[in-house]
Parts: sequence; C-alpha cells; structure tokens
Amino acid sequence: MIKNIQLFLLLLFLSACSSKADSSLNDRESFNSGWLFMLQAQTDTTHLALMGLDDSLWRKLDLPHDWAIEGDFCKDNPSGTGGGALPGGIGWYRKHFSTPSTLQKGNKIFIDFDGVYMNASVYVNEHFLGIRPYGYASFSYDITPYLHKTGDNVIAVKVDNAEQPNSRWYSGCGIFRNVWLRNTHGIFVPLWGQQVIPYDISSDKASIAVTTDIENSTNQSQQVRIVNTLHDPQGKEVVRAKEEILVEATSSHSCELHLTVNTPLLWSPENPSLYTLMTELSANGKTISKYETKTGFRNIAFDAQTGFSLNGVKTKIQGVCLHHDAGALGAVVNHRAIERQLEIMKEMGANAIRVSHNPPAPELLDLCDSMGLMVMDETFDMWRKKKTEHDYARYFNEWHERDLADLVRRDRNHPSIIMWSIGNEVLEQWSHADADTLSLEQANLILNFGHGKEMLAREDSVMSVNSMLTQKLADMVRALDGTRPITAGCNEPNPGNHLFRSQALDVIGYNYHDEWFEKVPVNFPSKPFIVTESVSGLMTRGYYRMPSDSMFIWPERWDKPFFEESFACSSYDNCHVPWGATHEKMMAEVSCNEFISGQFVWTGFDYIGEPTPFGWPARSSYFGIVDLAGFPKDIYYMYQSQWRPDINVLHLFPHWNWMPGQQIDMWAYYNNADEIELFVNGKSQGIRRPETGKYHAEWHVQYQPGTVEAITRRGGKEVARKSITTAEDAYAIRLKPDREVLASDGKDLSYITVEIVDKNGSLCPWAENEITFQVKGSGIIAGVDNGSPVSLEPFKADKRKAFYGKALLIVQSNGKSGSVEITASSSGLTPYILTLQTIK
Repeated sequence: MIKNIQLFLLLLFLSACSSKADSSLNDRESFNSGWLFMLQAQTDTTHLALMGLDDSLWRKLDLPHDWAIEGDFCKDNPSGTGGGALPGGIGWYRKHFSTPSTLQKGNKIFIDFDGVYMNASVYVNEHFLGIRPYGYASFSYDITPYLHKTGDNVIAVKVDNAEQPNSRWYSGCGIFRNVWLRNTHGIFVPLWGQQVIPYDISSDKASIAVTTDIENSTNQSQQVRIVNTLHDPQGKEVVRAKEEILVEATSSHSCELHLTVNTPLLWSPENPSLYTLMTELSANGKTISKYETKTGFRNIAFDAQTGFSLNGVKTKIQGVCLHHDAGALGAVVNHRAIERQLEIMKEMGANAIRVSHNPPAPELLDLCDSMGLMVMDETFDMWRKKKTEHDYARYFNEWHERDLADLVRRDRNHPSIIMWSIGNEVLEQWSHADADTLSLEQANLILNFGHGKEMLAREDSVMSVNSMLTQKLADMVRALDGTRPITAGCNEPNPGNHLFRSQALDVIGYNYHDEWFEKVPVNFPSKPFIVTESVSGLMTRGYYRMPSDSMFIWPERWDKPFFEESFACSSYDNCHVPWGATHEKMMAEVSCNEFISGQFVWTGFDYIGEPTPFGWPARSSYFGIVDLAGFPKDIYYMYQSQWRPDINVLHLFPHWNWMPGQQIDMWAYYNNADEIELFVNGKSQGIRRPETGKYHAEWHVQYQPGTVEAITRRGGKEVARKSITTAEDAYAIRLKPDREVLASDGKDLSYITVEIVDKNGSLCPWAENEITFQVKGSGIIAGVDNGSPVSLEPFKADKRKAFYGKALLIVQSNGKSGSVEITASSSGLTPYILTLQTIK
C-alpha cells in the first residue's frame, strides 16, 4: 500500500514537472525534433543549404546533439587531450517544416538558438541569416520574411568546429543546446525584452520594477494595455498593476510598472521562494500575448571586512566551479543531467555555482533558481589575447559587445545570480610589449571610448588599454544591470594587475595564490574579496597512494611535461597542482578569515578534457570532487562534514582489501562529534579528537582480513557508526537506479550505478569486469561510463569495464510509455535484471 502511495505521488510530481513552462516566453515551442545531420570533410559546402538538395540519406536525429562525443578518442585529434582527444570537424543540420498558419494574420516567426558550438551559419530557404562564432552565445533570427506561405520550408545550419584547438577543455560540437520556434503577434515583447528588478526588500515589504519593451511591427499605431500580475510561490495572486500606452507603427516603446508585496517570502538556498510575474498584452479589447517570468526577493551584500551576507545574514559562499559537459552525454543539454549534478552538489552542502568559463545553458540557471544555488555568471575565458591557437580571441574585437550584452540581458532576471564575472585569467592582466603594442586606431576600435586618445598618450599606454577595456566591459554590464557586483577570476594577485588598476571591479577575485590572501585588506582596503577559483586538488576515485602524509605536487611546473606510470592521483587529499593547495588547507583559509566572502572550488565534477597533470591516454580531468560518472570521491565527504552541520556525517576510507600485513592509512571525515574511534576486527586502534585546521582523523594500521569500523561520539554518546568488510571474490552485478519512474518524453534519464559485488553484497574494490547491457521496451542507452580519466572506451556503447568496482549506465526514455527492462551481464558473474517505468 505504501509503495502504491509513493508511486502515485511520484506520478503527480512528474505530471507537474512536464506541464511546467520551459521559458519565460509562452509564445514559443520546442524546435528540437525531426532534424537531419551530416558530417562534411570540405569547408566549401554552402550548397548543402539549397532547398532542392536530396537529403533523404542524411542521419535523422533530435536536438540537442553533440557529434564529438560519439567519436573515438585519438591522440592525433587536433583538439588534443586538453580538448578531450575527441574529433571536431564541420557538421550540417537541416530541418523541413511548414509555416505556422498564424503567419498570414500578421504574426512574426523567430528561431531561437540557446547555443551552437561553434561558428553557426544559419540559412532559411537559402537565405543567409548570419553567423554566430561564439559557441556558448544564445541568439535569434527573425525568419518571417523568408518563409513560404504554403509548402515546405528548410532551415539549414552549418556548424564549423574544424580549426582546433580552440578551447582549453572539451567544448562539444554541434547544436548542443535547445532550439525554439517563437511565434508572436505583430505587437510583442522581444526576446529578453523584459527586466524585473526587486528593490527595497525587507521581511515586511518589497517592491519590483518591471520594465517591458514592446515592439509594434505592424503598419498601424496601436493602443496597448499591459497588465503585470505577481503570483506567490503557491500560485496565489498577490498584486497587480496595469497601464495603457500608444505604440506607434513600426516602432518600439518601453513601459515601467512598480508592484509592492507585503511580507514577501525571501529567496535563499534554504528556501528558494520563487514568484511568478505574468505579463499580458491586449489590443482592441483582445489579449494578444502572455509572458511568464520567474523572480525572487533577496538582498545580497559584499563587505571588505565582513564578507558576504544574504538577506542580512552573514553567509560563506560555499561554491564549486562547473564546466558545461555532462560526462558521457558530452555537451548535450539535458534537464535531468543538469539537475542531477546540482542535486549532488546540494547534497554535499554547496550553496553556489560558478559557471566556468562561459555563458551557461538557460536550464542551469532555471534549476539554480528553483533549487536554491547562488550563481557567479561568467562571460569570457579570454579577451583579445589567445590561450589556444584558434580560440575566441580572434573574434573578440568584433563580437565582445554583442556577446556580453546578450548574456546580461538574457540572464539578469534570475534571482540565483549574485555576481557577474567579465573574464577568467585573461592575459590582459599583464604587460607584454610584443603582444600589447596597439596603434591608436586599433585601441579605439576595441575600446570605443571618446577619451581614449588622452589615456593612450601616456607612457603606460599598455596598462591604459587593458584597464580601459576592463572599465568598458564593467560599464556595459552596469548599464544593463546595476543590481549585482562585477568581478573577474584573476591569477595575478599583485595590485599592479591591470584589471585591478582599472578600479572597475566591485569584488576582487583571486584564482589560487592563497599566500597573498592576508595582504588583500591592505592592498585593496575598500574592496570585498572572494576566492573565484581554489584548490585544484588531483584525485582518482578509488586510488590511494601511501603514506598519506606524503605530498605530491604534480606537475613540477605548469609548462613542464610530466609522466608517472600509474596515470592516477591519490584520493587522500595529498596530491595537487603547484599553483593550488589541498582541500583542507583552503577550507581552513576561507573558514577562519572573516573578510573572505567564500570560495569556488575547482571543480565540483570532473570534466572531459584538461587531464592535468597527465597527457595521453588521459583525456579527462582529475580535479573533481565527484568523478565524471557522478560517483563522489572521498573528499566529497570532507565538504559535506563542514558544509552540512544539519546531518551527521561519517565517511571511512579506503576499502579493506589489501595484502596481509600491509600498513594501511585509514582516514575518516566526520562532524557533530568530539571524538572518533577506529576498530580493526573489534580491537581499538585509538581515539582521535578534532584539531584546529584539520578536518579528518587518521590511523596507521596493519591490514587483517575482516572488518574495520569507526564510531563517532559526542559527550560520550554515539553519533554515527561506519564499517567496511573485506570483500570476497566477485560474484554478481548489482544495479542501483537513481530513479525508477521516468517521464515518457524522450529526454528523461535514469542514472544507474553498476557495482561488482561478492556473494555477501560487498563491493569488490579492485574489480575490472566488463559488463554488457541490454535495454528493451520504452528506453534506450544514452551513455556508459566508469569515472576513469584514462579509459578509451566509447561513451556511446552497450558495454563498459568496471573501474574500482563501479560503472555507470544512463538510460533514456524513448518517448513511449511503458516498462524498460535492463539486463546487465558479465562472464562468470550472476546477471542483474532491473525494470523501470516510463509514464506521460
């Protein structure tokens, strides 16, 4: 009976989720299905945009799509291991569709792309609409003039990611984010044309200013009625405001309305209360469009002495940096994939995300709004100086204004965003005479500042160019959103840093350089401070290098080749890069210094590419607190023990399968206790008590088969207990799905942990068995992984080797309702059969 009730509640939850609007604009629909795709070897392929092209043999697929993740790892791929050693190239997408019938009534039709990596050239019925180089930018085209009133239309998109490397990490290739068809009345709110600014916020009262841009594309002036209605998190209307304005023919007009709410529910990570603003436009007594925008009331403040506060409460920013890839799914945006990553981070205790180092998918921000995660929204990894041969620097001069403005206009209504970052480790922090010499004309082209001549006439003209560029970008952000502070991730801590000298940054951001932290209040006496990027610890899940008190700094220097035959990094928090630090050291630095607003740890998850410190065959990172498959590394529980005092944490490691007599270092992360005791086969190995600046307990013990157990106590009473038993020979496979019921939408996912266990159900920590998967019914295999940074097995496959006893199977709904039967088998092991359900 209880299981039936739980299933019923889950069905109601999924139903509610499936009916929730995906966007603040209710006049658009998904344009993801029914595309055709082909990879091309040549660069001159514009004939593939022709209407009469025979595309009957092209591959059929639905978007979003990343063709690189479907390829093979190869050390000769031009992306290099930094880009994940996966292929690039040129891809073409085509879609046939009919013109909406409303076009004949004077409506406007737009196509909106959330992101295409990269150099997206778009054609509609052979008309070239434009190119967008930046692969992370969202963009839109008005296709109304080019549509046929009857018959077939063809949209074609050329995606050119052939010139590599163009990224320091895995970028993906293709239309990897969602595409929308937006069908508006002739009088409409343009894309990102509404700004909602909460102000005068207290627990008693709060107000919002709503500025709405209205375009009239018709040939007649129109009297337009605007009604703004605010609904509380339960859907109840709380306040309404309205106004009538005259919008001249073929022109635009802005309307500003103010609404005040009594006793507002404040947004926070603990209680992410979201209000819904409904905007209705009417003309000639008829409703012509409705728009929905989520908003929230919260006060943010950064202070040079006391750090960060939220809603008047001092709060440490407990953040992680995240890249955009979804592991085995590649760069493809999937709502559930993003949600799972954020759930794992929230469970650890993170309250903030830094999007690294580019505009994020809109879905990530929507989820951060609803789940309660603060966001540092970032625009560029480089400005005009390149970091890789073919990167965004070559487009910066022409495109930076458009790309930055579009990001801020797109994202500024999200309550989760607490700060903007205009760059990450840009090379403009320093002076390099050979690279910085600019003519006056070149500088003014970049800066577009009227007072450029006077500043550039000074002897320190290089500094002036870089500082003025910083000022320009910051001023652009402030003009579009003056409600949030601006920072940049800087790896030059000296006050002579050109970005700092500009005085344009509201918050000083350091990437690493903890030895400079104590000087910040002296060097920047009036500026708040945050660690925009920290740690860069290196860990391989399941691998332990002893003795654990030995420190491994890999590589010796960032630009020196490095080799170590294991291609593995220790999970004892005793391995990090030379510019970084241990997780525990940074935890102590941030916790014990009030002026530090918080930190963003590099990184929450492993990601494809940048396999520091190794080269081939390593092809993904070692930096993550969680591995690429989504399995937490041991350090996850250190953060959880410090960031989650609301739960009792006890994590004991490593496993208990070693050589008889071998000396083993046992560690434990724990909280809410004043002592911890370790036992080996019932015999005490000693009691440890908390030490200042140290967040783990450790014992050096001799391995004996059996059981090792840890017990924490507070005031003499047991708080938690954890034991690990020696595993016997591998006997069976075990599957653990994170969700047993999926939406039958063709997108929803179940992440299934695959474990090799002995006959008693204990995980076999050294198992490397290859597991084959068979999926029948209403699901398909979306990807497989095991978290290994050196596995060259493809992500798109029906089999995977276990890595330290574990692997991952990702099952996706195929769009039909019914059951999904999954069989996992391996030679010599008892197979496992699992059944999932997909529902409407």
